Amino acid sequence: MKNNFIKSVLAITAIVGFAACNPMKLERVVDPNNPSLGSVANNASRAQIQFLITGLESRHRDYLFTVTAAFGTFGREIWYFNASDPRFQTDWLGQGGRQPDAAYFGFGATGGAAYATPYQTIRQAIVLRNSVLNTAAVNEQEKKAVTGFAKTIMGYQFMIPANFLYENGIRINVEDPMKPGPFVPYQDALTYIKGILDEGLNDLNAAGTSFPFNLTAGWAGFNTIEGLKRVNRAIAARLAVYRKDWEGALNAANASFMSLAGDLNTGPAHVYGAAPDAFNPLFYVLNANISTVIVVHPSMIADARPGDLRVANKFFQRASAVSVSTDAGTLFGSHQDRRWPTNITPIRFIRNEELVLIKAEAHAQLNQFSQAVQAIDTVRVRAGIGSYTGAQTQAALINEILYQRRYSLWAEPWGHRWIDTRRYDRMNEIPVTLDGGRVFRQFPKPQADLNWNLYVGG
Repeated sequence: MKNNFIKSVLAITAIVGFAACNPMKLERVVDPNNPSLGSVANNASRAQIQFLITGLESRHRDYLFTVTAAFGTFGREIWYFNASDPRFQTDWLGQGGRQPDAAYFGFGATGGAAYATPYQTIRQAIVLRNSVLNTAAVNEQEKKAVTGFAKTIMGYQFMIPANFLYENGIRINVEDPMKPGPFVPYQDALTYIKGILDEGLNDLNAAGTSFPFNLTAGWAGFNTIEGLKRVNRAIAARLAVYRKDWEGALNAANASFMSLAGDLNTGPAHVYGAAPDAFNPLFYVLNANISTVIVVHPSMIADARPGDLRVANKFFQRASAVSVSTDAGTLFGSHQDRRWPTNITPIRFIRNEELVLIKAEAHAQLNQFSQAVQAIDTVRVRAGIGSYTGAQTQAALINEILYQRRYSLWAEPWGHRWIDTRRYDRMNEIPVTLDGGRVFRQFPKPQADLNWNLYVGG
């Protein structure tokens, strides 16, 4: 059933359930514990709307491990060691001349977590939006709250495949899973995403003050309408940087939860729990005798400035290095991730620290150097490396900001350095000497999607 990619990826047959192991296979599943798509399409109950919201939160985190590990590997923030399958080293690092193809390992023919999973989340959001608009159980103001939330998540998720495929473009019209729209160029996709986020903000502006349904603890501090608007603008600020819309980035950051005086760790989070929930996928026991683990790329240690608290707080030096050998050689990791105290620690998907650095970057690009330095120093001083004393020129400040982003946003969803070096045409700065690999600029359209095009003639 190789031609059923869009059917299986974009058509939701259950609300809270996760995707089947084989996304190429389309089956009718009857789940007595979860309502069918048809049962919520018209006049869904408030309980069913709540199920859809909870399901959307669940799907919203599904991308995290593979995308963060892969994008982080591409940018040499990390290496992902997996002794049971050396392709996580050889293929992801481009060793031995390996190049990404339409069936690239780790993402599979469907594009996996960087392609199929975000679209599953987007479809979940579309189902939620349509269901709440077609029910009398929710009043008009409450409908605006729910659609604003759904569109905010959609905006975030669309950026994942957009940055994965980059100049190869993505599909943006997936309203009808059986007739998806054509691929559009990267910049057109970003413009479309801006429209979604702006629509979400407009909906939230008409939604009163209280969000009418329950969100998980990951939204603590943001579970009001005002809080959701600030998250929407935070995501819009990240998008504006990709679009090189510097005034837009400043405006969005200022309307978000960005605060120079606030806790840099503030932000909404993906939450985790014990079974039947999922564990934090980035958690590994410190110093464990294991051969499957995310390790800090050695360049992160070598390039760190003395006294940087981010190094001490994020990187744990193992008693003995972990290593993995492939036909391309042996790699050694002396440090591992120490950010997660337990296997249920939440993972913030956007933080105040990123927003402060977005503010700094926008000011620098607009030649507003004193404001840029103020934002840079907000990060530097708290990292224990003192105030910025370098040249106040655009080139010098951008160099400084990219350096600070490298350490402040290390291995965060969804892998910032790979994208940062690409948007500044600096991918040659990503170190490959230690692994003998190469740096990929972008990835092809997944094979199954190409097969779908052949099938439908699109």
